[in-house]
Amino acid sequence: MDQYTIGDKVFHKFISYDTLQAKIKLLAEQINNDYRDKEVLFVVVLNGAFMFAADLFKYINLRCKISFVKLASYQGDKSSGNVKQLIGLNEDIQDKEVVIVEDIVDSGRSMKMLLQQLQPLQPKTLEIATLMFKPESFQEDYSVKYQAMQIGNPFIIGYGFDLDGYGRNLKDIYRLHS
Repeated sequence: MDQYTIGDKVFHKFISYDTLQAKIKLLAEQINNDYRDKEVLFVVVLNGAFMFAADLFKYINLRCKISFVKLASYQGDKSSGNVKQLIGLNEDIQDKEVVIVEDIVDSGRSMKMLLQQLQPLQPKTLEIATLMFKPESFQEDYSVKYQAMQIGNPFIIGYGFDLDGYGRNLKDIYRLHS
C-alpha cells in the first residue's frame, strides 16, 4: 500500500518495513557491543515505541529487563507543548544501566521531562535509543546516543506512530502529504 488516509489527511509511504528492520538490527548490534557483559534495564515509552521495542528486543543479546512508562504530548498532528506522565516506572533503577527506548525524539521536551524524573533515581548510566530523530526540531542540550534513523520534519504514522490513535498498526511508515 503506497497511500493511507485518515479523515482528510493523506499519507504516502515513506520508509518500508524492511528498511526499518535493517536499521533496528544495526542499532541492536551497537547496543549489544556497548553493554556486553552488563545487565541492562530498557525503559520503553508507550504508546508509540511498542513496535520498535518489540523488534529491537528480537536482536538484543544481553541479560536485560524491560519496563514501561507512558508520556503524552501530541494532540492530532501537533505537539500540545504540555507533557504529562500517565504511567510511572515500577523498577528500581539505582546503580543500573538504563536505556530509554523511544519512538521519536522531535523537539526533545518529552524526553527532557523523562530524564529529569529518572536522573534523581541514580541510574549508573542513562542513555536514549530512538527509532527516529529529528535534528532540525531538536531544541534540548542532552545527547541521543542510539539513533536508528534521522529524518527531517514530516508528520509520520505507521509502525507505532499515529494520528489520534489511528495508523499505529501499519507495518511501514507513512508521511503526511503536504
